[in-house]
Amino acid sequence: MSNFYLNRRALLGLALTSALPVGSVWAAGQPLPVVASFSILQDLTRQVGGDRVSVSALVGPDGDAHVFEPTPQQARQLQQAKVLVANGLDFEGWLPRLKKASGFQGQEIVASQGIAVRTLPKGQGQGHDHGHDHGAGKEGHDHDHDHDHGHGHHHGPNDPHAWQDVKNAIVYVRNIAKGLAKADPANAAQYDKQATQYIARLTALDASLRQRFAALPAERRSVVSTHDAFGYFAQAYGLRFVPVRGLSTESEPSARDLAALVKQVRAERIGAIFVENISDPRLLEQLARETGAAIGGRLYSDALSPDGGPASTYVDMVETNAATLLKALQAG
Repeated sequence: MSNFYLNRRALLGLALTSALPVGSVWAAGQPLPVVASFSILQDLTRQVGGDRVSVSALVGPDGDAHVFEPTPQQARQLQQAKVLVANGLDFEGWLPRLKKASGFQGQEIVASQGIAVRTLPKGQGQGHDHGHDHGAGKEGHDHDHDHDHGHGHHHGPNDPHAWQDVKNAIVYVRNIAKGLAKADPANAAQYDKQATQYIARLTALDASLRQRFAALPAERRSVVSTHDAFGYFAQAYGLRFVPVRGLSTESEPSARDLAALVKQVRAERIGAIFVENISDPRLLEQLARETGAAIGGRLYSDALSPDGGPASTYVDMVETNAATLLKALQAG
């Protein structure tokens, strides 16, 4: 069975955990206990909540939410939270089961609510796909259902990596601020103030990215990445990402897919291949050897770096990715 789903021992532990008293004791004036599903949402929530919140992440820095396997410890972590911040769009396929097992009774904020969802043609949600640079679709919504079908987690045709477009991150921040205010009305004005300040910073960042990438020649806008996590970034800033894997790092390209990709990289003279912080780089290194393309650097896709690293906040992550891409593409 896929490692998206809890093994029998973990399920037993979660069942025992869920038998404990539900929830935590929280009094007004204390930091609001919040759990974010992964590190990027943890930082966005911190930026909005400041010292009024205490935020932990289920999937931490450099962690891969696609293959995350919850434990009883994380069930307790969620059980004690008053607020859960999730991405939605089926990104956290393990979350419905974890919520049920933990007995979570707090408020859930779906950060992606209201974004224009990037969709893929039918059948391309998991397998290898030869390049994406556009495709906004229907409004964001949360598919909050159990995916335990005995096979791998699937996003379907919806791309859940919406945070890669900074304008979508602004939507995330507004949703988080609104949700925190609902859970903690006494600090609503503070959440609104900090969200407004942070949105101004994100707006400036988005404008800067558009200006910098607009200066690239058309022939220097294609790159290869580990999995299809940068479709929103490509769509927003005029690039073309050719992913080795599909929307999930769990999907593996076939020998035929890899052969076609080698042929494509050579034919299109794609000069830069980028590894990701959450993935094993060996497949990309093999592709670089076979095509002669250079490894352009490391991109941060689904997770921040640990504290002290180059991408320990959302803004740092975006700036680091942009600098890495621009350096390789400008040299190409």
